[in-house]
Amino acid sequence: MVRMSAEERRESVVRAAMSEFAHGGYHGTSTEAIARRVGVSQPYLFRLFPNKQAIFLAASRHCIETTIKVFADAAVGVPVERRLDEMGKAYQAMIHADPERLLMQMQTYVAVAAAEAAGDRAFGEEVRAVWMQLWDTVRIALGTDVDETTQFFAYGMLINTLVSLGFSAGDPIWEGFYESSRPGTPQGPQDAQEQGGPERPAAPWCSGPPGSSR
Repeated sequence: MVRMSAEERRESVVRAAMSEFAHGGYHGTSTEAIARRVGVSQPYLFRLFPNKQAIFLAASRHCIETTIKVFADAAVGVPVERRLDEMGKAYQAMIHADPERLLMQMQTYVAVAAAEAAGDRAFGEEVRAVWMQLWDTVRIALGTDVDETTQFFAYGMLINTLVSLGFSAGDPIWEGFYESSRPGTPQGPQDAQEQGGPERPAAPWCSGPPGSSR
């Protein structure tokens, strides 16, 4: 049996912690449960991380950094006018394939809000720092201004809410979004061409800001 290095063990703890925290939240998840999932003792767990908060922060960073990579990869080699649509499609594919990433994202916001309410600013500062990396990645990839980046994230948070509430792709509430941004694994232009169908024209992942014409 190959022994894992400390760094490999840390990575396994982060993955296990993300899964546990995603379902139980910060206060509802014990370090014992995380250690048990990884297959290590609690004392060993605390040799890798100083405390529970450090484990949660590592899991939160992993969750957000994964989203950063999804957006960045989706924009590579794509004309700028199609990037918004491709990034929205990639995000929906990610949370469809791995719902725990969305759950962990939502739990992170709750944990930061609770920490802020308790007077702990340091906790939120660490999360906000990596979240700003996410913001900058999107802004640079889209080659756009603050207003359009804000709109992108506004619709993204609406997607988070609707998916978390369990609305399916066929629900009328999704009518304001293009199909690429609805739940499931949407058909892309290449798939459409292979099946003899028309290629969907370039379009943002939602039909426009509230009040705009569709």
